[in-house]
Amino acid sequence: MTGRGWRLFKLVSMLLVAAAVSCAFSLAGTDEVKFWSMLAVVCLISLAYIALFIRCEQNLHSFVSEMESQLNLTERDSLYKFPAPALIVDSDGIIIWFNKAFTEQIHASDAYGVHLSQIIDIDLSTTFSKIDTVVEYNAGHYRIRAVTTEKKDESNTPVSELTLLYFQDVSELIDVKNEYARSRNWVAMLLIDSYDELFAKVKDSDKAHITMQIDKLAESFIEEHNGLMKKISSDRYFAIISENELIKLEEEKFKSILDKVHQILVAEHTPVTLSIGIGRGGSNLRESEEMARQALDMTQGRGGDQVAVKDEKDFTFFGGNSSGIEKSTKVKTRIFSSGLISLIRAADKTILMGHAWGDLDAIGAAAGLCGAIRAIGADAYVFSDTDHTLAMPIIDRLRENLEDGSDLIINEETALEMMTENTLLIICDTNNKDLLDSRQIYEKAKNIVFIDHHRQVVNCIDNAVLSLHEPYASSASEMVAEVIQYFGYEQLSSYYADAMLAGIMLDTKDFVMKTGVRTFEAAAYLKKLGADTVAVKRLFAISIETGIKRSQLVETAEIYNRCAIAASEDSSDGIRIATSQAADELLGIQGVDASFVIYAAGTGANISARSFGIMNVQIIMEHLGGGGHQTMAAAQLKDISVSDAKKQLMAAIDEYIRSIS
Repeated sequence: MTGRGWRLFKLVSMLLVAAAVSCAFSLAGTDEVKFWSMLAVVCLISLAYIALFIRCEQNLHSFVSEMESQLNLTERDSLYKFPAPALIVDSDGIIIWFNKAFTEQIHASDAYGVHLSQIIDIDLSTTFSKIDTVVEYNAGHYRIRAVTTEKKDESNTPVSELTLLYFQDVSELIDVKNEYARSRNWVAMLLIDSYDELFAKVKDSDKAHITMQIDKLAESFIEEHNGLMKKISSDRYFAIISENELIKLEEEKFKSILDKVHQILVAEHTPVTLSIGIGRGGSNLRESEEMARQALDMTQGRGGDQVAVKDEKDFTFFGGNSSGIEKSTKVKTRIFSSGLISLIRAADKTILMGHAWGDLDAIGAAAGLCGAIRAIGADAYVFSDTDHTLAMPIIDRLRENLEDGSDLIINEETALEMMTENTLLIICDTNNKDLLDSRQIYEKAKNIVFIDHHRQVVNCIDNAVLSLHEPYASSASEMVAEVIQYFGYEQLSSYYADAMLAGIMLDTKDFVMKTGVRTFEAAAYLKKLGADTVAVKRLFAISIETGIKRSQLVETAEIYNRCAIAASEDSSDGIRIATSQAADELLGIQGVDASFVIYAAGTGANISARSFGIMNVQIIMEHLGGGGHQTMAAAQLKDISVSDAKKQLMAAIDEYIRSIS
């Protein structure tokens, strides 16, 4: 009988007793003997009934208590002997009970009063939320489930929470899952870098011998790692490789292929380089192939001679220490120039801009291209944040000497007001969306073109309708100087030529660094347009204050692993120019392969990096969230002191040295 039915039964019984007594009192006025006789009988019967009722209730409670005790004993005994490990912890994670299987399978010693985290590495908040948690312990894997109840005192008031945790051994399932993951196959695509330029002046017989060496190396590489490979063109290979082998290759940073291919020489002095793109992920091989193609494109955008592994979230890079081979053909530039002219003529106006804190190369390239666009009769302007730029000498010179120089350089507000859906935006000297001079202008533009020579970053401009990206070029100004040769204008002011020549001289360090045949050809073309080398050199003049700051930075530099490192807490005007020039000057110290100058910038720190190419400063800066190219790079670190930035830089240098050793 339920509790509610039992209460109803007691109520009916009391009503019957009351009815009997009432009947007895109804005889009180008729016959006194009968009344007292009836009352006595009714009272006796009622007392007997009540006594019997109380006895039955007591027996019932006794029976229920005995059954409950037996059940609790059974439950506790069953749980203690339960074959799966189980324990009870309080709300703080302290173990207050555990069963026999727990001592046999998990923790042999006494665990009473011990915090669970001291035995098993587990997130208690996640476990207490009744979310299944899988933990690894003693080479086994267990899924932990939780059941939480409230512990109450004698007055039925909750005083604490108790949680029962029981462990399910899923080691076999995890092993099968891991084995499946390791056996999954991914697509890899291999490409011989700059194939046409590499064999342009090689005899056919030598070319056949060299390509045979490359083929044998690629075949043996894939066979050693239990993969399959097929050559699909003269410079391209298609391969299948398992996750298990890919893990091994990542551990040795793909040196077994990247270093060996460098030993194959063309014309006795030029090493062969390979780029490899691997698609790790996707539900099938088709998706993996698409990811491999994207990874291979990324390696080409970063200069080649490296491996890019793309998964569902990001890219991982290995190698990339060579400078690459300059492309001798200008077919790509000519095609780009033709497409750019079509976009310019179809647009109502063109706005050009560079990267944040625009330098002589960014502003020089933008200004030179703007001048060429105006020379063919189209409307064009250059946006520059003149409060935060390193190219004011160029800007002032153009404004003062050009007939239309007054409206050549515009501010952000003017640019945004001028822009329509038919406005063309050309970005010079960067492919990184995070380093643009104006994010608002970029986001408002519908038609975007970019011209850049830096190695491609992951967060690159991915919505351009047309792009010219040449990591082998010395500068954006060199690339623009080549592009405008196909514009067909009648005349271009020598001041635009000066601006572009200044950009080339900045990034090549006066034609010393990253300089190729096409660099000198571009400079010769600018000289033909009337570029004045003396006037250009004057654009690099600095104030006496900046010169003193540069000297102080050089004086305080220290040598660390063949790297010169200087640091300054100075964040005043002119420090940016002083740091970049100090980084250049530090390269002249004997025994220095790379230089780094750190300076305060707001609540963070900026790093300017230079090298002669022996060390790839781009890779080092990428460890810190920056970028650039092999001989010149930079990074911007937020919410960090200069001293802490220096520690992170040293750690990045150490990591780079380990990766190439």
